Amino acid sequence: MSYQCPLCHQPLHCSQLQWRCHSNHQFDCAKEGYVNLLPVQHKRSKLPGDSVEMMQARRAFLDAGYYRPLQQRVVERLEPLLKADAMALLDIGCGEGYYTAELAARLEQRHNVAVYGLDIAKVAIRYAAKRYPAVSFCVASSHRLPFAERSMDAVLRIYAPCKAGELARVMKPGGILMTVSPGPRHLYQLKAQVYQQVQLHDGQEERLEGFGCESREALAYTMALSGGQAANLLQMTPFAWRASPEVQQQLAASESFACETDFVIAVHRRQL
Repeated sequence: MSYQCPLCHQPLHCSQLQWRCHSNHQFDCAKEGYVNLLPVQHKRSKLPGDSVEMMQARRAFLDAGYYRPLQQRVVERLEPLLKADAMALLDIGCGEGYYTAELAARLEQRHNVAVYGLDIAKVAIRYAAKRYPAVSFCVASSHRLPFAERSMDAVLRIYAPCKAGELARVMKPGGILMTVSPGPRHLYQLKAQVYQQVQLHDGQEERLEGFGCESREALAYTMALSGGQAANLLQMTPFAWRASPEVQQQLAASESFACETDFVIAVHRRQL
């Protein structure tokens, strides 16, 4: 399977570290191994997606293992759901590849399964491709997936926005979509540092046109963080934009910080 040109939607073919379609649109492979399939006209800003600071904070936090229970649960649930003849799996909004690489490692015995990671943030994809060469990474918009219709056997979407129509377009009939979203009390204590009144996350079940929800489960536990890791957690979330410098400094200086996680893991199947 190959990528699809984001401009004319024809298949892309790779030759001499360059992806090219029949209309002669070309996209170079970076030295780290990824390909940038986000044309300038599709960008809303010069550097869309997470910043270098957000990416580095997330990598330090994830490498410390605080979200490993989620990583392992996602892999344990998704891998058995793949059909024996599965060919391709896509992680949308993959960031620096923490979940993508674990899936690829679990699926390495299935030599015919290609694992793709996609994110709009070039800096995150560059780090991911350099660290995890077994995964095919690309810079692209989750609203314009650079893949052909009915090309994916499974898609993982952790928090990332994506239109239901695009998910349905690239998914094979009967294919699996796994989503992870925040439960009502996710990062409650962190939010309490930033907002005077903490609003619980909406726990309403997501309905996606073209898919049927087969299961929905919660994964919740409390993390015991150092001050430095609490500051990293804040930096990797949207709450960082609202946090005052004083809040950031207080978190970083704290000896310990207890914070709840509350994830909702849902499995959807593409309707025939």
